[in-house]
Amino acid sequence: MRERRSGRDVRRAPRAREFDAFAAGVAGRLLHVATLLTAETRARNPYARALLTHVLAQTYAAENAMRDDDPYAYARGALADRFARTARRHRGGHGGALAALSPRERLVVVLRLYEGIAEEQVAALLGVTEAHVLAVCARAVAALGGGPARRREDRETTVRRLLDSPHPPVPRDLVPRAAVLGGRRLRRARRARRLLWTLAALALLAFVVWASAARPWEPPPTGTTPPLEAW
Repeated sequence: MRERRSGRDVRRAPRAREFDAFAAGVAGRLLHVATLLTAETRARNPYARALLTHVLAQTYAAENAMRDDDPYAYARGALADRFARTARRHRGGHGGALAALSPRERLVVVLRLYEGIAEEQVAALLGVTEAHVLAVCARAVAALGGGPARRREDRETTVRRLLDSPHPPVPRDLVPRAAVLGGRRLRRARRARRLLWTLAALALLAFVVWASAARPWEPPPTGTTPPLEAW
């Protein structure tokens, strides 16, 4: 039993090392993004930490996420998607720099002005139009950047400075917990795929057995006696 477990650990080791290296490089920035979205403070951000843990676990469990051309973009997209689905928990904010904005405004302004994603990409990510992204971003910038009386460039510069604050510290156990959770998800997904392939193979076998017995491709026998000729 110990030898079997050791064999699994050896097979998992390359993936674990790959994930650890990836998380070490992006966890701080992603936690900062999550903290801006949840409108928490740098010193107290439990919702952002929970959000990042789930996102890193999802990234770990995705078969090819860390082998894509831009694994950070995958994790960032997962973060934006999960926040959008849980945004109702953060409507009032939790004391952070963006607490005055709605969750949708926070998401748009962080993706546009902090992450530097183009309007069309933000629109595709959120499933809205580019015009909607522009309107939401303009409203958020006006609220954070000193009002519509200032020039748009000055307002955006003010908001970028606000967003570009020091990153919150990443808890030492966050990445290991995400790896454990992601490993569980990966094993469940693989078991589910094996089960589906097994059921598909059994269904194919049952069809072959039935077809070999029923021979549906052969014409059925006629139900009437042919007329007698030359009686």
